[in-house]
Parts: sequence; C-alpha cells; structure tokens
Amino acid sequence: MTVLEVRGISKSFDGVQAVRDVSFAVNRGEILGFLGPNGAGKTTTIRMIIGIIQPDRGEIQFTLDGGSGEVDKERIGYLPEERGLYADAKVLDTLVYLAGLKGLSRSEARRRALSWLERFDLAEWARRKIEQLSKGMQQKIQFIAAVIHRPDLLVLDEPFSGLDPVNQDLFKEIIRELKDEGVAILLSSHQMNRVEELCDRIFLIHCGRRVLYGDLSEIKEAHGEHIVRLRYAGDASFLRTNQRIKNLRISGDWATFVLAKGVEPDAFIRNIPRELVIREIAVERPPLHDIFVAVVKGGENGTP
Repeated sequence: MTVLEVRGISKSFDGVQAVRDVSFAVNRGEILGFLGPNGAGKTTTIRMIIGIIQPDRGEIQFTLDGGSGEVDKERIGYLPEERGLYADAKVLDTLVYLAGLKGLSRSEARRRALSWLERFDLAEWARRKIEQLSKGMQQKIQFIAAVIHRPDLLVLDEPFSGLDPVNQDLFKEIIRELKDEGVAILLSSHQMNRVEELCDRIFLIHCGRRVLYGDLSEIKEAHGEHIVRLRYAGDASFLRTNQRIKNLRISGDWATFVLAKGVEPDAFIRNIPRELVIREIAVERPPLHDIFVAVVKGGENGTP
C-alpha cells in the first residue's frame, strides 16, 4: 500500500526553480533511497513532504487506514541532517517533550524513551544534558526522537552522519526492523554503499528534476556492463587478447575487467580455456556510486 505519494511538485525561490515537476511514491514496508548531488533539490523536496514549506504546484498525499489526505505530521518521523536538539536540555526530558508533540502521553513517552535509550546503550546518559553528548550520541537521540511515536512514514536525512562502524550497523539493523514492521521509509544519504545495502528502490534528483527512479536491481542492470574480478593461475594471454573484455587490470594473480555490452557472464566463463585456472571469481554490476556519478555528469543514459 502506498503511504506517501508526491505528484508533480515544483518549488521556486526568488525566480530560481529548486524542484521541477517531481513525482514518486513510498510504499508501506519499503525503503526508498532519495539521492542527488548537493543543491539538487533534495532538502527542498523533503521540507515540502513534511510540511515545512508548501509546493508552488503539485500535491503531496498521505494515505493511512484506507483514507487519503494531507500529510499528518503526527504520523511522520523526521531525522534532519542538521542537529536540532536543545543543547542545555536533558536527554530524557528532550525525548519526552518531543514525543508529546507527536501525541504521546507523558508516561508512555517516558517508558518508550527509556526503552530506546537502553537499546542504544545510552541509559546512563538519560539525565545528562545534550551538550555533554558526542556527535554520534546526539545522532542516536535524534533518531529516537524520529521513531519514538511509531510513525507510518519515516524520513531519514543522512542518518549515518557522525556514527562509527559499529553504530552504523546498529542503525541499519533498526531501520530494517522498522521496514519489516511496515514503516514506509524515505532515506536520503550520500553513502552509496549504505543505500545499496538497505534500499528497495531509488529516486535520483538532479537540477531539481527526476533522472532515475525505480527498482535498484533493475537500475543497476540497465546502467552498465558486468565487472569481473578474477584470481587465477596459469596463462593469462586469453584475457590480454580477448575482444569481449575491456579495462583489463592485472596485479599479481588478480585480474579485474569489464565485459563488453551484450556479453553474458556465464557464456564468458564457459569459454575460458583450461590454461587459465580460476581460483576465485566475482561478477557484479557497477556499484551505485559509479551509476550516480555517471548520471549526474551526464554519462550513459544519464543526461538530465
């Protein structure tokens, strides 16, 4: 079921068009990666979705419990890229206050806040001031504030900022749990590896316009040839002279290359001569990072 539907929204500031006729949807139990270079229109779009600013044209529809209407802010969770906490307030007081703004009673807000602080290993910091927390700890508090009321739509803007690898993994685990519980998640991040790990579909905005939108696996299949990484023994002349590969790089007993368009990995592997013994092999599509760069720079299938 679609939770958020954005239809043809546009927004201008002082005659400069920041967002142009953007449309997409986020479904229940789905993570949609919302990507784009700096200045592409991501923040403006997010602010329109959560109701901070209104679009000049188009509409944003929120669907819940069989009914549709304007965005209900109490059913949205938002983790902003910028810090938005009161530095001299105490952690628990902050979470209880913010949860109250989303409709929770004080007792229920306190119970949930303590439970989340325990989950994030921050229970002992409950009565400390926000200013005493590290950047990563503050990011955890903002995340708790975004999910404490169990939103139907969760908007995450650079959620992994300031986190070490251990806590990035914890965030990924919790984001997946929320998805499994049916939360619709809009995830904006410049960390392409995290997007690949988490997202079902992606939306790429550039110069205020949509340039890519769809299933992540289908986009990767449509934008680039197969990349092969091969550890071998024996005679490598087959690789050096083969017209079906390009960008060959050999280092020691490792070879990395790209299969030419239309060359299927299975057929290529079956034709490797016995003189070239395969020790290890990995075949994959180009990483999302490469697709992102190619599209933004106007590469193959990517001219805005």
